[in-house]
Amino acid sequence: MSHQDQGSRNEFRYHHQALLAAIEWLWQGVDFEGLRLRQDCTWPARAFATAALLWAWSDELTLGERFIKARQITCQMLGLRRLPAKSYQAFVKLLVKWTPQLVQLLTAAFRQRMKQRFPRRLRVAGFWVFGADGSRLELPRTESNEAAYSPCAKRSGKRKRNRRKQPSNKSHTKKANAPQVWITTLWHLGTQLPWSWRLGPSDSSEREHLRQMLGELPPSSLLVADAGFPGYELWSELLKAGHELVMRVGGNVRLLKNLGYVRRGEDIVYFWPDRAASKRQPPLILRLVVLTGGRQPIYVLTSVLDHKRLPNRQVVNLYHLRWGIELFYRHLKQTFDRRKLRSRNGDNVHVEAQWSLLGLWAMALHAQHYQQAQRIDPARLSVAGMLRAYRRALREYKSRPEAGEDLYSLLALAIKDNYQRASRKTSRDYPRKKKQTAAGPPQIVRATAAQIKLAADIQREQKRLTA
Repeated sequence: MSHQDQGSRNEFRYHHQALLAAIEWLWQGVDFEGLRLRQDCTWPARAFATAALLWAWSDELTLGERFIKARQITCQMLGLRRLPAKSYQAFVKLLVKWTPQLVQLLTAAFRQRMKQRFPRRLRVAGFWVFGADGSRLELPRTESNEAAYSPCAKRSGKRKRNRRKQPSNKSHTKKANAPQVWITTLWHLGTQLPWSWRLGPSDSSEREHLRQMLGELPPSSLLVADAGFPGYELWSELLKAGHELVMRVGGNVRLLKNLGYVRRGEDIVYFWPDRAASKRQPPLILRLVVLTGGRQPIYVLTSVLDHKRLPNRQVVNLYHLRWGIELFYRHLKQTFDRRKLRSRNGDNVHVEAQWSLLGLWAMALHAQHYQQAQRIDPARLSVAGMLRAYRRALREYKSRPEAGEDLYSLLALAIKDNYQRASRKTSRDYPRKKKQTAAGPPQIVRATAAQIKLAADIQREQKRLTA
């Protein structure tokens, strides 16, 4: 029986034993036999994955130093008779080759652990609810990174024709062409843990990334996103797959009223861009919910038309829960110190980013599991306290912890304080690098006679095809 099931914190004499128990819990259900490393490779598959995870957890200043520490701890934990190679370059080459398969294995395993350990938190308002958002990580300015992760025009060597969109001076041009990794993440709102992500250059499309991840959503999921994901094709694909949406919209979205497509309440609107209408594609029937109480109203669309199935107050609650993905990016960049990755080679950037995301997910998943076993609300998990707990065990892996200083005692203390912070930040006098303009209200117009006729024709065609 594991220490978590027994509820004992004093079972492990050394820090590395507690770390091994954590990793063994994470590795449950993972079949490493499919990783056929080279015959002359000195890394066993399980030890290789363990070292990669510890490499992601480490806070050493350089990637090479992180590898040295991860290798030392792995050898100590697993008691390897045949010591693996000391070459960092060989280790990274293996990671480049095997990371796609390892990400697939570990992602499936972590999702299964979430389902097993947090069954009551899987659904919110009766749905599997996911938030979607994107962010960027900075990279060293090297030739390899610029070739792989700078904007498309920079990578192809072409200049944009529209000079009005060009940066105004050389410093802005240099900043605009800086290599960055774009991350688009699916975030599970119930457990406050990631579910999936996609990586790409700095000018990647959030919507395209999201479309690639739709197949990984559980059946009948509900997607909550901010104003960066409008699009008829994306929303149509999401709804055809049997999912629902809650999307914020702004002034760049035009909605129709009184189209006559369905007879519902006053809050029913239609999303039907001219391009979709010209292709005789049907309008999307949505419900408009206006969130008030802040500095400005927030306009949210949902595909759940039945108020009983999803009341307006639940729409408001789901949209506010979406803020968790913003906190995840803040923890990834600031608390976990991954605002700027350290890889100077374009191939290695992808590996470092993938394992950084996997590493933070693994720590939070195991920490929430332990806190729940100790009857601590996992929603109170402090990411900063969690990181201190794991990294102290990494630094002192050969030592015997003092009372109250072992990994699991520190995890039990890794909870947020009860201090109620002010929700408004307008009074905070700190410099803002960019001025964000408000999204504004969507354009809501009455449908024209031509639009009403076309919608009726499309509806008749659909009924005839389904008859």
